[in-house]
Amino acid sequence: MAAEGGGKEMNEIKTQFTTREGLYKLLSHSEYSRPNRVPFNSQGSNPVRVSFVNVNDQSGNGDRLCFNVGRELYFYIYKGVRKGRWGAPRRAAPPAEGPAADLSKPIDKRIYKGTQPTCHDFNHLTATAESVSLLVGFSAGQVQLIDPIKKETSKLFNEERLIDKSRVTCVKWVPGSESLFLVAHSSGNMYLYNVEHTCGTTAPHYQLLKQGESFAVHTCKSKSTRNPLLKWTVGEGALNEFAFSPDGKYLACVSQDGFLRVFNFDSVELHGTMKSYFGGLLCVCWSPDGKYIVTGGEDDLVTVWSFVDCRVIARGHGHKSWVSVVAFDPYTTSVEESDPMEFSGSDEDFQDLHFGRDRANSTQSRLSKRNSTDSRPVSVTYRFGSVGQDTQLCLWDLTEDILFPHQPLSRARTHTNVMNATSPPAGSGGANPGSNGNSITTPGNSVPPPLPRSNSLPHSAVSNAGSKSSVMDGAIASGVSKFATLSLHDRKERHHEKDHKRNHSMGHISSKSSDKLNLVTKTKTDPAKTLGTPLCPRMEDVPLLEPLICKKIAHERLTVLIFLEDCIVTACQEGFICTWARPGKVVSFNP
Repeated sequence: MAAEGGGKEMNEIKTQFTTREGLYKLLSHSEYSRPNRVPFNSQGSNPVRVSFVNVNDQSGNGDRLCFNVGRELYFYIYKGVRKGRWGAPRRAAPPAEGPAADLSKPIDKRIYKGTQPTCHDFNHLTATAESVSLLVGFSAGQVQLIDPIKKETSKLFNEERLIDKSRVTCVKWVPGSESLFLVAHSSGNMYLYNVEHTCGTTAPHYQLLKQGESFAVHTCKSKSTRNPLLKWTVGEGALNEFAFSPDGKYLACVSQDGFLRVFNFDSVELHGTMKSYFGGLLCVCWSPDGKYIVTGGEDDLVTVWSFVDCRVIARGHGHKSWVSVVAFDPYTTSVEESDPMEFSGSDEDFQDLHFGRDRANSTQSRLSKRNSTDSRPVSVTYRFGSVGQDTQLCLWDLTEDILFPHQPLSRARTHTNVMNATSPPAGSGGANPGSNGNSITTPGNSVPPPLPRSNSLPHSAVSNAGSKSSVMDGAIASGVSKFATLSLHDRKERHHEKDHKRNHSMGHISSKSSDKLNLVTKTKTDPAKTLGTPLCPRMEDVPLLEPLICKKIAHERLTVLIFLEDCIVTACQEGFICTWARPGKVVSFNP
């Protein structure tokens, strides 16, 4: 029924919205929650999180879903937009809504005492219909490795809380590795683990490996290899989230001190930094081609940062409270060339780009063409979304007039003008232009691997996945940083005065005793001094994006936003996980 008053209309929960692609519709049959469907009392609870994995079974319904609510952790077969009971095959025609998901039949359910799950991540390289590896971080600092299909608990890391006693804020498998994973804590520390090693029965001792502006990296001193392999201390305050670049070479971190810091993960080098307009940064994500990073946080803004130029290129204002999640949508990122006859791919590729189910991978491939010397006109529009504590979902388009504001359209639409920039602008935060002989490489300088479906969705295995663990461990054991040898693809150098040292020696750094671990450069940043600089431009100095749509979709603050091929998944702190069918993916029952 239509609302009479404007205020009531504003507070109405939306069940559908329309963009240029068409109508997105909330599917009641694919809502997941605690089995009794009673709204969860979220006071004092950690955010609800959702992770997906595809087990590649032959039924055509290989998606699995994990989510946490309070002290509980659930693992279900994910129904999505499919019609009928579990395992119903996809049809060519859009399906109508079928029976609701049976919440009384989770594959696995766990209830924890004394601690709560805070985050989780599947290893997509090892997932099969018989076994999956799921990492779960907890509010007391531990990390558990479980298999919810076999219903096994294989290992518990930081069990005695000797490594870190603070809440786990983010946990992810290292891209291309079957055994390495990275864990961030509210202490501001990150730790690199190997599932094959133990954590020891005593508190670890460290020695300094690398130190820079507001960060330090230590190795674990031990006669035998043990966890953690590395300890990163980043910024001040909680490290709220991190994200690997699509090619796995770079790591973007956002902290409570309001800084985005982007590292070369292989060589432990700081590539660039950015400061929020106000307050802490809570979330971060990469564009499908690794050229842009979007952050959100306590300034109620989304901020777009250029990886190549190390500068803020736009801000988006649409939320009325803190932004909790940002994510790119690879399936509506638009890539178009002015002359279709010049398309260099196969007919199959062209069909996939516009109509096929491999749209994301095709888009990634076309975006990577912008890295070649081919300067054919290419028009690109990036789509990303955000959700916040204001219970609103916002969708945003990042278009060429924002990406290339000072170039004529005919030139702005060619890739060459973007990637030929030889160095970031002066004073662009923490950019390191290779003062110690190391060159900066961008994710765009090599052909990236197939595009992940989202931060928590499967992506293709990398050919050298098996070797990454042993190389990393060898680097730690020898006290020499060989992270550069972990590159997933050959690198192209942007600076030619010195060749990049693939085995970068840390031998010149003297060992530090364990009582001098936190030698991070403590630079209390005065907001008044950073505002108006490239580190944090004023609002009037950068383009301001308006959201395509901004809809209230929940009663409680939103904590999840994941873009899948045929739907969008959101979740709120009440413990409801919702599926929004993309246009044309479900039959509408509206008259």
